[in-house]
Amino acid sequence: MAEAPSLPYRTTGSTLLHPLSRLLGIPLDQVNFVACQLFALLAAFWFRIYLSPSHASSVVRHAFATLFGIYFAVFCFGWYSLHIFVLVMMSYGIMNLASISNIHRYSFAVAIGYLTLCHISRLCIFHYGILTTDFSGPLMIVTQKITTLAFQVHDGIGRQAEDLTAEQSRLAVKTRPSLLEYLSYLLNFMSIIAGPCSNYKDYIAFIEGRHVHMKLLEVNWKQKGYDRLPDPSPTGTVAYKLCITLVSLLLFLTLTKSFPVTYIIDNQFINKTSFMSRLGYLYVVTQASKPKYYFAWTLADAVNNAAGYGFNGVDERGNFRWDLLSNLNIWNIETATSFKVYLENWNIQTAAWLKRVCYDRAPFHPTALTFILSALWHGIYPGYYFTFLTGILITLAARAIRNNCRHYFLSSEPLKVIYDIITWFVTQLAVCYTVAPFVLLAVEPTIKFYKSMYFHMHILGLLVLLVLPARRQDHPIKRLQNRFTENSVKNKKEK
Repeated sequence: MAEAPSLPYRTTGSTLLHPLSRLLGIPLDQVNFVACQLFALLAAFWFRIYLSPSHASSVVRHAFATLFGIYFAVFCFGWYSLHIFVLVMMSYGIMNLASISNIHRYSFAVAIGYLTLCHISRLCIFHYGILTTDFSGPLMIVTQKITTLAFQVHDGIGRQAEDLTAEQSRLAVKTRPSLLEYLSYLLNFMSIIAGPCSNYKDYIAFIEGRHVHMKLLEVNWKQKGYDRLPDPSPTGTVAYKLCITLVSLLLFLTLTKSFPVTYIIDNQFINKTSFMSRLGYLYVVTQASKPKYYFAWTLADAVNNAAGYGFNGVDERGNFRWDLLSNLNIWNIETATSFKVYLENWNIQTAAWLKRVCYDRAPFHPTALTFILSALWHGIYPGYYFTFLTGILITLAARAIRNNCRHYFLSSEPLKVIYDIITWFVTQLAVCYTVAPFVLLAVEPTIKFYKSMYFHMHILGLLVLLVLPARRQDHPIKRLQNRFTENSVKNKKEK
Protein backbone atom coordinates (compact mmCIF):
# COMPACT_ATOMS: atom_id res chain seq x y z
CA MET A 1 0.00 0.00 0.00
CA ALA A 2 1.39 3.39 -1.00
CA GLU A 3 2.36 5.70 1.83
CA ALA A 4 0.01 8.66 2.30
CA PRO A 5 1.51 12.09 1.73
CA SER A 6 2.72 13.76 4.89
CA LEU A 7 0.29 16.22 6.47
CA PRO A 8 2.44 19.35 5.97
CA TYR A 9 1.99 19.11 2.19
CA ARG A 10 -1.65 18.12 1.97
CA THR A 11 -4.07 20.39 0.21
CA THR A 12 -7.40 20.18 -1.57
CA GLY A 13 -6.40 22.88 -4.06
CA SER A 14 -3.60 23.62 -6.52
CA THR A 15 -0.18 21.97 -6.09
CA LEU A 16 1.54 24.65 -8.16
CA LEU A 17 3.31 26.04 -5.10
CA HIS A 18 4.32 22.65 -3.71
CA PRO A 19 8.08 23.33 -4.27
CA LEU A 20 7.80 26.57 -2.29
CA SER A 21 5.88 24.78 0.45
CA ARG A 22 8.60 22.11 0.71
CA LEU A 23 11.34 24.75 0.71
CA LEU A 24 9.73 26.76 3.53
CA GLY A 25 8.51 23.75 5.47
CA ILE A 26 5.03 25.26 5.64
CA PRO A 27 1.87 23.27 4.80
CA LEU A 28 0.77 23.75 1.20
CA ASP A 29 -2.76 24.78 2.14
CA GLN A 30 -1.30 27.66 4.18
CA VAL A 31 1.04 28.65 1.33
CA ASN A 32 -1.88 28.71 -1.11
CA PHE A 33 -3.91 30.81 1.33
CA VAL A 34 -1.17 33.43 1.78
CA ALA A 35 -0.36 33.48 -1.95
CA CYS A 36 -4.00 34.13 -2.86
CA GLN A 37 -4.34 36.88 -0.26
CA LEU A 38 -1.13 38.60 -1.43
CA PHE A 39 -2.28 38.37 -5.05
CA ALA A 40 -5.68 39.70 -3.95
CA LEU A 41 -3.88 42.62 -2.30
CA LEU A 42 -2.17 43.51 -5.59
CA ALA A 43 -5.41 43.02 -7.51
CA ALA A 44 -7.20 45.28 -5.00
CA PHE A 45 -4.79 48.16 -5.62
CA TRP A 46 -5.20 47.68 -9.39
CA PHE A 47 -8.99 47.48 -8.96
CA ARG A 48 -9.11 50.78 -7.05
CA ILE A 49 -6.87 52.64 -9.54
CA TYR A 50 -7.86 51.25 -12.94
CA LEU A 51 -11.40 50.01 -12.33
CA SER A 52 -12.57 52.87 -10.12
CA PRO A 53 -16.20 53.98 -10.55
CA SER A 54 -14.98 56.88 -12.72
CA HIS A 55 -13.18 54.47 -15.09
CA ALA A 56 -15.49 51.45 -15.18
CA SER A 57 -19.20 50.72 -14.88
CA SER A 58 -20.72 48.86 -11.96
CA VAL A 59 -21.28 45.82 -14.20
CA VAL A 60 -17.56 45.63 -15.03
CA ARG A 61 -16.57 46.04 -11.38
CA HIS A 62 -19.05 43.36 -10.30
CA ALA A 63 -17.86 40.96 -13.02
CA PHE A 64 -14.15 41.45 -12.27
CA ALA A 65 -14.63 40.99 -8.52
CA THR A 66 -16.71 37.85 -9.07
CA LEU A 67 -14.45 36.12 -11.61
CA PHE A 68 -11.29 36.70 -9.59
CA GLY A 69 -13.06 35.46 -6.46
CA ILE A 70 -14.12 32.24 -8.20
CA TYR A 71 -10.55 31.70 -9.44
CA PHE A 72 -9.09 32.14 -5.94
CA ALA A 73 -11.61 29.67 -4.49
CA VAL A 74 -10.76 27.03 -7.11
CA PHE A 75 -7.01 27.62 -6.70
CA CYS A 76 -7.15 27.18 -2.92
CA PHE A 77 -9.77 24.46 -2.57
CA GLY A 78 -10.03 22.64 -5.90
CA TRP A 79 -13.24 20.71 -6.51
CA TYR A 80 -14.29 21.29 -2.88
CA SER A 81 -15.06 24.88 -3.92
CA LEU A 82 -18.11 23.43 -5.69
CA HIS A 83 -19.76 23.32 -2.27
CA ILE A 84 -19.51 27.11 -2.11
CA PHE A 85 -20.96 27.58 -5.60
CA VAL A 86 -23.78 25.08 -5.05
CA LEU A 87 -24.88 26.82 -1.84
CA VAL A 88 -24.73 30.23 -3.54
CA MET A 89 -26.92 29.13 -6.44
CA MET A 90 -29.45 27.35 -4.18
CA SER A 91 -29.70 30.47 -2.06
CA TYR A 92 -30.19 32.68 -5.11
CA GLY A 93 -33.08 30.43 -6.13
CA ILE A 94 -34.64 30.97 -2.70
CA MET A 95 -33.99 34.72 -2.96
CA ASN A 96 -36.07 34.87 -6.16
CA LEU A 97 -38.70 32.17 -5.64
CA ALA A 98 -39.55 32.29 -1.92
CA SER A 99 -42.27 34.55 -0.59
CA ILE A 100 -40.99 37.66 1.15
CA SER A 101 -42.56 36.51 4.43
CA ASN A 102 -40.46 33.33 4.41
CA ILE A 103 -37.35 34.33 2.48
CA HIS A 104 -35.24 34.76 5.62
CA ARG A 105 -36.40 31.49 7.16
CA TYR A 106 -35.73 29.37 4.05
CA SER A 107 -32.39 31.05 3.37
CA PHE A 108 -31.28 30.57 6.97
CA ALA A 109 -32.37 26.91 7.11
CA VAL A 110 -30.74 25.99 3.78
CA ALA A 111 -27.48 27.87 4.43
CA ILE A 112 -26.98 26.62 8.00
CA GLY A 113 -28.18 23.13 7.02
CA TYR A 114 -25.79 22.84 4.08
CA LEU A 115 -22.92 24.22 6.15
CA THR A 116 -23.63 21.67 8.86
CA LEU A 117 -23.64 18.81 6.34
CA CYS A 118 -20.27 20.01 5.06
CA HIS A 119 -18.94 20.17 8.61
CA ILE A 120 -20.05 16.56 9.11
CA SER A 121 -18.38 15.49 5.87
CA ARG A 122 -15.14 17.18 6.94
CA LEU A 123 -15.20 15.26 10.20
CA CYS A 124 -15.71 11.98 8.33
CA ILE A 125 -12.98 12.72 5.76
CA PHE A 126 -10.28 14.39 7.87
CA HIS A 127 -11.36 13.25 11.37
CA TYR A 128 -9.42 15.48 13.80
CA GLY A 129 -6.47 15.96 11.44
CA ILE A 130 -8.16 18.78 9.56
CA LEU A 131 -6.33 21.13 7.27
CA THR A 132 -5.62 24.57 8.66
CA THR A 133 -7.33 26.29 5.73
CA ASP A 134 -9.97 24.28 3.90
CA PHE A 135 -13.19 25.07 2.03
CA SER A 136 -15.26 25.35 5.21
CA GLY A 137 -13.82 28.81 5.99
CA PRO A 138 -15.16 30.50 2.82
CA LEU A 139 -18.38 28.49 3.16
CA MET A 140 -18.86 29.92 6.66
CA ILE A 141 -18.36 33.47 5.35
CA VAL A 142 -20.77 32.86 2.46
CA THR A 143 -23.33 31.50 4.95
CA GLN A 144 -23.08 34.72 6.93
CA LYS A 145 -23.63 36.81 3.81
CA ILE A 146 -26.55 34.70 2.55
CA THR A 147 -28.41 34.96 5.85
CA THR A 148 -27.52 38.62 6.36
CA LEU A 149 -28.90 39.61 2.96
CA ALA A 150 -32.02 37.44 3.34
CA PHE A 151 -32.94 39.07 6.66
CA GLN A 152 -32.20 42.55 5.30
CA VAL A 153 -34.37 41.94 2.21
CA HIS A 154 -37.14 40.68 4.49
CA ASP A 155 -36.76 43.83 6.63
CA GLY A 156 -36.85 46.10 3.59
CA ILE A 157 -39.80 44.56 1.75
CA GLY A 158 -41.72 42.40 4.22
CA ARG A 159 -41.83 44.46 7.42
CA GLN A 160 -43.22 47.83 8.44
CA ALA A 161 -40.70 50.57 9.17
CA GLU A 162 -42.03 51.11 12.70
CA ASP A 163 -41.33 47.44 13.53
CA LEU A 164 -37.62 47.77 12.78
CA THR A 165 -34.81 48.88 15.06
CA ALA A 166 -32.74 51.87 13.91
CA GLU A 167 -29.98 49.57 12.63
CA GLN A 168 -32.41 47.25 10.83
CA SER A 169 -34.03 50.25 9.16
CA ARG A 170 -30.65 51.62 8.04
CA LEU A 171 -29.52 48.28 6.56
CA ALA A 172 -32.87 47.19 5.06
CA VAL A 173 -32.73 46.27 1.35
CA LYS A 174 -35.74 47.44 -0.69
CA THR A 175 -35.24 45.34 -3.84
CA ARG A 176 -34.05 41.80 -4.53
CA PRO A 177 -30.55 41.73 -6.04
CA SER A 178 -29.78 40.71 -9.61
CA LEU A 179 -27.74 37.54 -10.24
CA LEU A 180 -24.54 39.50 -10.89
CA GLU A 181 -24.99 41.64 -7.78
CA TYR A 182 -25.68 38.52 -5.71
CA LEU A 183 -22.62 36.64 -7.00
CA SER A 184 -20.40 39.68 -6.58
CA TYR A 185 -21.53 40.25 -2.99
CA LEU A 186 -20.96 36.62 -2.03
CA LEU A 187 -17.91 35.65 -4.12
CA ASN A 188 -15.85 38.83 -4.62
CA PHE A 189 -12.09 38.34 -4.51
CA MET A 190 -11.61 40.70 -1.55
CA SER A 191 -13.50 38.46 0.88
CA ILE A 192 -13.89 34.99 -0.67
CA ILE A 193 -10.87 33.50 1.13
CA ALA A 194 -10.92 35.07 4.61
CA GLY A 195 -13.93 37.38 4.71
CA PRO A 196 -15.10 39.38 6.43
CA CYS A 197 -18.86 39.49 6.10
CA SER A 198 -20.15 42.94 5.21
CA ASN A 199 -23.59 44.43 4.71
CA TYR A 200 -25.10 44.30 1.24
CA LYS A 201 -25.95 48.01 1.07
CA ASP A 202 -22.37 48.96 2.00
CA TYR A 203 -20.94 46.64 -0.67
CA ILE A 204 -23.23 47.92 -3.42
CA ALA A 205 -22.43 51.52 -2.45
CA PHE A 206 -18.72 50.64 -2.75
CA ILE A 207 -19.13 49.08 -6.20
CA GLU A 208 -21.20 52.05 -7.42
CA GLY A 209 -18.76 54.60 -6.04
CA ARG A 210 -21.02 55.99 -3.28
CA HIS A 211 -19.33 54.30 -0.33
CA VAL A 212 -16.81 56.98 0.66
CA HIS A 213 -19.00 59.90 -0.41
CA MET A 214 -21.88 58.79 1.84
CA LYS A 215 -19.62 58.67 4.89
CA LEU A 216 -18.03 62.05 4.11
CA LEU A 217 -21.42 63.74 3.90
CA GLU A 218 -21.96 62.98 7.58
CA VAL A 219 -19.33 65.64 8.44
CA ASN A 220 -19.61 69.43 8.02
CA TRP A 221 -16.36 70.03 6.11
CA LYS A 222 -16.87 73.77 5.71
CA GLN A 223 -16.53 74.19 9.47
CA LYS A 224 -13.22 72.35 9.21
CA GLY A 225 -11.91 74.78 6.58
CA TYR A 226 -12.52 72.64 3.47
CA ASP A 227 -14.13 74.19 0.39
CA ARG A 228 -14.89 70.72 -1.04
CA LEU A 229 -15.05 67.11 0.10
CA PRO A 230 -11.64 65.54 0.78
CA ASP A 231 -10.46 62.41 -1.04
CA PRO A 232 -9.28 59.97 1.65
CA SER A 233 -6.66 57.44 0.54
CA PRO A 234 -6.36 54.01 2.21
CA THR A 235 -2.65 53.66 1.37
CA GLY A 236 -1.35 54.69 4.80
CA THR A 237 -3.87 52.48 6.59
CA VAL A 238 -3.04 49.52 4.35
CA ALA A 239 0.69 49.97 5.05
CA TYR A 240 0.02 50.06 8.81
CA LYS A 241 -2.12 46.91 8.66
CA LEU A 242 0.50 45.12 6.58
CA CYS A 243 3.07 45.90 9.30
CA ILE A 244 0.74 44.28 11.86
CA THR A 245 0.34 41.35 9.48
CA LEU A 246 4.11 40.91 9.17
CA VAL A 247 4.66 41.02 12.94
CA SER A 248 1.80 38.54 13.43
CA LEU A 249 3.33 36.20 10.85
CA LEU A 250 6.72 36.28 12.56
CA LEU A 251 5.09 35.56 15.93
CA PHE A 252 3.11 32.72 14.41
CA LEU A 253 6.23 31.12 12.89
CA THR A 254 8.14 31.37 16.17
CA LEU A 255 5.97 31.77 19.26
CA THR A 256 3.09 29.52 18.21
CA LYS A 257 5.35 26.54 17.46
CA SER A 258 7.26 27.00 20.72
CA PHE A 259 4.14 26.66 22.88
CA PRO A 260 1.97 23.79 21.58
CA VAL A 261 -1.54 23.76 23.03
CA THR A 262 -1.50 19.97 23.38
CA TYR A 263 1.02 20.34 26.21
CA ILE A 264 -1.78 21.46 28.58
CA ILE A 265 -3.11 17.87 28.58
CA ASP A 266 0.27 16.14 28.73
CA ASN A 267 0.28 13.67 31.64
CA GLN A 268 3.76 14.60 32.82
CA PHE A 269 2.91 18.32 32.68
CA ILE A 270 -0.31 17.82 34.67
CA ASN A 271 1.24 15.56 37.31
CA LYS A 272 4.47 17.48 37.92
CA THR A 273 3.38 21.12 37.81
CA SER A 274 1.32 23.11 40.27
CA PHE A 275 -2.14 24.47 39.53
CA MET A 276 -0.81 28.04 39.27
CA SER A 277 1.93 26.94 36.85
CA ARG A 278 -0.65 25.19 34.67
CA LEU A 279 -2.81 28.31 34.79
CA GLY A 280 0.16 30.45 33.77
CA TYR A 281 1.05 28.16 30.86
CA LEU A 282 -2.58 28.20 29.75
CA TYR A 283 -2.39 31.99 29.44
CA VAL A 284 0.90 31.79 27.51
CA VAL A 285 -0.33 29.12 25.11
CA THR A 286 -3.54 31.06 24.47
CA GLN A 287 -1.53 34.18 23.67
CA ALA A 288 0.68 32.11 21.37
CA SER A 289 -2.35 30.87 19.41
CA LYS A 290 -3.62 34.37 18.58
CA PRO A 291 -1.07 35.57 15.95
CA LYS A 292 -2.49 33.36 13.19
CA TYR A 293 -5.89 35.01 13.63
CA TYR A 294 -4.32 38.47 13.84
CA PHE A 295 -2.44 37.69 10.62
CA ALA A 296 -5.38 36.33 8.61
CA TRP A 297 -7.98 38.90 9.66
CA THR A 298 -5.71 41.95 9.42
CA LEU A 299 -4.49 40.91 5.96
CA ALA A 300 -8.11 40.41 4.84
CA ASP A 301 -8.96 43.87 6.15
CA ALA A 302 -5.98 45.35 4.28
CA VAL A 303 -7.11 43.70 1.03
CA ASN A 304 -10.55 45.31 1.26
CA ASN A 305 -9.06 48.70 2.17
CA ALA A 306 -6.62 48.51 -0.74
CA ALA A 307 -9.62 48.15 -3.06
CA GLY A 308 -11.17 51.26 -1.49
CA TYR A 309 -13.68 49.37 0.63
CA GLY A 310 -14.00 49.81 4.39
CA PHE A 311 -14.11 53.58 4.86
CA ASN A 312 -16.00 54.43 8.03
CA GLY A 313 -16.01 58.21 8.27
CA VAL A 314 -13.95 60.42 10.58
CA ASP A 315 -13.03 59.93 14.23
CA GLU A 316 -13.25 62.59 16.96
CA ARG A 317 -9.72 63.82 16.13
CA GLY A 318 -10.55 64.32 12.46
CA ASN A 319 -8.64 61.27 11.20
CA PHE A 320 -10.08 59.13 8.43
CA ARG A 321 -11.28 55.74 9.63
CA TRP A 322 -10.86 52.59 7.56
CA ASP A 323 -12.29 50.14 10.09
CA LEU A 324 -15.76 49.42 8.72
CA LEU A 325 -14.72 45.82 7.97
CA SER A 326 -12.11 45.34 10.70
CA ASN A 327 -12.47 41.95 12.34
CA LEU A 328 -10.54 42.68 15.52
CA ASN A 329 -9.13 45.40 17.73
CA ILE A 330 -5.92 44.01 19.17
CA TRP A 331 -5.47 46.70 21.83
CA ASN A 332 -9.03 46.29 23.13
CA ILE A 333 -8.64 42.51 23.15
CA GLU A 334 -5.43 42.52 25.16
CA THR A 335 -6.71 45.14 27.62
CA ALA A 336 -10.32 43.91 27.93
CA THR A 337 -11.70 44.14 31.47
CA SER A 338 -14.85 42.15 30.76
CA PHE A 339 -15.82 39.03 28.83
CA LYS A 340 -18.29 41.14 26.83
CA VAL A 341 -15.64 43.66 25.72
CA TYR A 342 -13.30 40.83 24.74
CA LEU A 343 -15.94 39.17 22.56
CA GLU A 344 -17.00 42.48 21.02
CA ASN A 345 -13.45 43.07 19.75
CA TRP A 346 -12.67 39.52 18.65
CA ASN A 347 -14.04 38.40 15.26
CA ILE A 348 -16.07 41.62 15.19
CA GLN A 349 -17.95 40.97 11.95
CA THR A 350 -19.06 37.51 13.07
CA ALA A 351 -20.26 39.00 16.36
CA ALA A 352 -22.19 41.63 14.37
CA TRP A 353 -23.72 38.88 12.20
CA LEU A 354 -24.79 36.88 15.26
CA LYS A 355 -26.34 40.01 16.75
CA ARG A 356 -28.25 40.93 13.59
CA VAL A 357 -29.62 37.51 12.64
CA CYS A 358 -30.06 35.97 16.12
CA TYR A 359 -29.67 38.09 19.24
CA ASP A 360 -31.80 41.04 18.06
CA ARG A 361 -34.49 38.70 16.71
CA ALA A 362 -34.60 35.88 19.26
CA PRO A 363 -38.01 35.72 21.01
CA PHE A 364 -36.45 34.27 24.20
CA HIS A 365 -33.06 33.52 25.79
CA PRO A 366 -31.11 35.56 23.21
CA THR A 367 -27.71 35.01 24.85
CA ALA A 368 -28.05 31.22 24.93
CA LEU A 369 -29.46 31.00 21.38
CA THR A 370 -26.68 33.23 20.06
CA PHE A 371 -23.95 31.06 21.60
CA ILE A 372 -25.62 27.91 20.25
CA LEU A 373 -25.84 29.37 16.74
CA SER A 374 -22.18 30.41 16.97
CA ALA A 375 -21.19 26.85 17.91
CA LEU A 376 -23.30 25.37 15.08
CA TRP A 377 -21.80 27.82 12.59
CA HIS A 378 -18.24 26.96 13.64
CA GLY A 379 -18.74 23.22 13.22
CA ILE A 380 -19.68 19.97 14.95
CA TYR A 381 -16.51 19.23 16.90
CA PRO A 382 -17.47 18.67 20.55
CA GLY A 383 -14.84 21.14 21.73
CA TYR A 384 -16.74 23.98 20.05
CA TYR A 385 -19.84 23.21 22.12
CA PHE A 386 -17.86 22.96 25.34
CA THR A 387 -16.45 26.41 24.56
CA PHE A 388 -19.74 28.09 23.74
CA LEU A 389 -21.75 26.47 26.51
CA THR A 390 -19.05 27.50 28.97
CA GLY A 391 -19.17 30.93 27.34
CA ILE A 392 -22.87 31.25 28.20
CA LEU A 393 -22.12 30.56 31.86
CA ILE A 394 -19.14 32.94 31.97
CA THR A 395 -21.07 35.71 30.19
CA LEU A 396 -24.03 35.51 32.56
CA ALA A 397 -21.75 35.35 35.62
CA ALA A 398 -19.63 38.29 34.42
CA ARG A 399 -22.78 40.32 33.75
CA ALA A 400 -24.08 39.57 37.25
CA ILE A 401 -20.80 40.64 38.87
CA ARG A 402 -20.62 43.84 36.84
CA ASN A 403 -24.25 44.81 37.54
CA ASN A 404 -23.95 44.14 41.27
CA CYS A 405 -20.41 45.23 42.09
CA ARG A 406 -18.99 47.74 39.62
CA HIS A 407 -20.74 50.83 41.00
CA TYR A 408 -18.95 50.37 44.34
CA PHE A 409 -15.61 51.01 42.62
CA LEU A 410 -16.56 54.18 40.73
CA SER A 411 -16.42 56.55 43.71
CA SER A 412 -12.67 57.24 43.30
CA GLU A 413 -9.98 56.83 40.68
CA PRO A 414 -7.76 54.48 42.76
CA LEU A 415 -10.69 52.13 43.37
CA LYS A 416 -11.55 52.12 39.66
CA VAL A 417 -7.93 51.29 38.78
CA ILE A 418 -7.99 48.38 41.25
CA TYR A 419 -11.29 47.20 39.75
CA ASP A 420 -9.88 47.40 36.21
CA ILE A 421 -6.74 45.44 37.13
CA ILE A 422 -8.71 42.68 38.86
CA THR A 423 -11.30 42.40 36.08
CA TRP A 424 -8.56 42.39 33.41
CA PHE A 425 -6.78 39.53 35.15
CA VAL A 426 -9.97 37.50 35.63
CA THR A 427 -11.20 38.21 32.09
CA GLN A 428 -7.98 37.01 30.46
CA LEU A 429 -7.94 33.80 32.51
CA ALA A 430 -11.66 33.22 31.89
CA VAL A 431 -11.13 33.53 28.14
CA CYS A 432 -8.19 31.10 28.25
CA TYR A 433 -10.25 28.60 30.26
CA THR A 434 -13.24 28.95 27.92
CA VAL A 435 -11.48 28.66 24.55
CA ALA A 436 -9.14 25.75 25.32
CA PRO A 437 -11.69 23.12 24.16
CA PHE A 438 -12.09 25.08 20.92
CA VAL A 439 -8.50 24.08 20.06
CA LEU A 440 -8.55 20.61 21.65
CA LEU A 441 -11.70 19.71 19.64
CA ALA A 442 -12.44 16.26 21.10
CA VAL A 443 -14.34 15.26 24.25
CA GLU A 444 -11.61 13.25 26.00
CA PRO A 445 -8.86 15.91 25.95
CA THR A 446 -11.40 18.58 26.91
CA ILE A 447 -12.57 16.68 30.00
CA LYS A 448 -8.95 15.92 30.85
CA PHE A 449 -8.11 19.62 30.63
CA TYR A 450 -11.05 20.75 32.76
CA LYS A 451 -10.24 18.10 35.37
CA SER A 452 -6.69 19.42 35.56
CA MET A 453 -8.19 22.87 36.15
CA TYR A 454 -10.62 21.45 38.76
CA PHE A 455 -13.54 22.95 36.78
CA HIS A 456 -12.84 26.11 38.79
CA MET A 457 -14.44 28.59 36.36
CA HIS A 458 -17.58 26.48 36.04
CA ILE A 459 -17.89 26.25 39.82
CA LEU A 460 -17.23 29.96 40.37
CA GLY A 461 -19.66 30.91 37.61
CA LEU A 462 -22.46 28.80 39.07
CA LEU A 463 -21.81 30.19 42.56
CA VAL A 464 -21.99 33.76 41.26
CA LEU A 465 -25.33 33.11 39.54
CA LEU A 466 -26.71 31.45 42.69
CA VAL A 467 -25.53 34.16 45.09
CA LEU A 468 -25.84 37.43 43.18
CA PRO A 469 -29.29 38.69 42.17
CA ALA A 470 -29.94 38.98 38.45
CA ARG A 471 -30.84 42.38 37.06
CA ARG A 472 -33.17 42.16 34.13
CA GLN A 473 -32.10 43.77 30.84
CA ASP A 474 -34.54 44.82 28.15
CA HIS A 475 -34.19 42.78 24.97
CA PRO A 476 -34.41 44.58 21.58
CA ILE A 477 -37.70 42.83 20.73
CA LYS A 478 -39.17 43.84 24.10
CA ARG A 479 -38.02 47.42 23.56
CA LEU A 480 -39.73 47.43 20.15
CA GLN A 481 -42.95 46.09 21.69
CA ASN A 482 -42.82 48.75 24.40
CA ARG A 483 -42.19 51.47 21.83
CA PHE A 484 -45.10 50.21 19.69
CA THR A 485 -47.40 50.18 22.75
CA GLU A 486 -46.32 53.69 23.72
CA ASN A 487 -46.98 54.97 20.18
CA SER A 488 -50.43 53.31 20.15
CA VAL A 489 -51.37 54.90 23.47
CA LYS A 490 -50.09 58.27 22.28
CA ASN A 491 -52.11 58.07 19.06
CA LYS A 492 -55.29 57.18 20.96
CA LYS A 493 -54.82 60.16 23.28
CA GLU A 494 -54.31 62.48 20.32
CA LYS A 495 -57.56 61.25 18.79
